[in-house]
Amino acid sequence: MNEEIIQKLLGINQQFYEEFGSAFSATRQRIQPGVRRFLSELATDGDWLDLGCGSGALGCEWQKSGLRGSYTGLDFSETLLTEALRVTAGLSGAEFQIDYLQADLLDPEWDRLFSQRKFDGICAFAALHHIPDSRIRSRIFEKVNSLLKPGGTFVYSVWQFQNSEKLMSRVLPWETVGLQAADLEPRDTLLDWRFTLPGEPEKTGQRYVHLFEAEELSDLAAQAGFRIVDTFFSDGKSENLALYQVAKKN
Repeated sequence: MNEEIIQKLLGINQQFYEEFGSAFSATRQRIQPGVRRFLSELATDGDWLDLGCGSGALGCEWQKSGLRGSYTGLDFSETLLTEALRVTAGLSGAEFQIDYLQADLLDPEWDRLFSQRKFDGICAFAALHHIPDSRIRSRIFEKVNSLLKPGGTFVYSVWQFQNSEKLMSRVLPWETVGLQAADLEPRDTLLDWRFTLPGEPEKTGQRYVHLFEAEELSDLAAQAGFRIVDTFFSDGKSENLALYQVAKKN
């Protein structure tokens, strides 16, 4: 994928989260069942980094879990980070520290923020499917591996919107944003998002999403030096709207 197309896709998502970030965060106050399963079964004491942390819902739940160590949330959206700082204000203590940083995973040097740190675990829930270009996704997996301590854990989820008739009805042609399907990689998708405030007309936004297959994710992990220890589906009424994988650094 050429750089012009990558920047176009990046711009679509940046515009969405800056324009609809507050409304979007209002629909994401509760964490998904798959993330709750992660907190109860997989999360450990130690230092954790959350890529694409959003508006702070996971930070709140992490603090409630009683785990000790630190939680660092990373996101590119100033709007979402402002909300995250608000909802987690005062939750840090002697045994658990919450911090947030702003960075874009498409920046080739985002990991320099942590040049003096290594993490026990890194998570990326509902974030990787917004990353265009297979080479960039591969680079992110490699950087995650480099930021983990030996034997560290990488847990991530990606949207499986093809399992929802409602969501599939929101797929838009790429011509909507002046692109052609031939410009994109297979399973790159443009979706609309709708939100209505009481007494106001419906507003719609657009988001770029890559539809991952399990094998594709496993290959990315293996090439970056991980081994997959678990794969499962969760979320939504059908319990299959997200694909989760748990990877261990070799």
